[in-house]
Amino acid sequence: MAQPKFVIQLGKGGFRFNLLAANSEPILRSEQYTTKSAAKRGIASVKANAGKDSNYERKVARNGEPFFNLRARNNKVIGTSETYSSNSAMENGIRAVKEAAPKAAVEDRSK
Repeated sequence: MAQPKFVIQLGKGGFRFNLLAANSEPILRSEQYTTKSAAKRGIASVKANAGKDSNYERKVARNGEPFFNLRARNNKVIGTSETYSSNSAMENGIRAVKEAAPKAAVEDRSK
């Protein structure tokens, strides 16, 4: 079975990363960074902050579907989830990030 991983990619305007669960489904996406080193610092911040429930901001999208932001100690958003069909599904997503982030490897696809 695959392991959770952060995948760094280069797109228009900069670098982004996604946290993929063991089933390769994305469970968290980053903001855009101007440098690869900044994206790597973002990953380190996700790893450091993912375990604390108070770092998760539960929100509702315009379409009424729940989603969450993961915030660092400085209150900056360091990751955003997809939208979910229910609050229960969103809580499962938070649990998945808490479990996956600390042990996830980093794969650089920006080369």
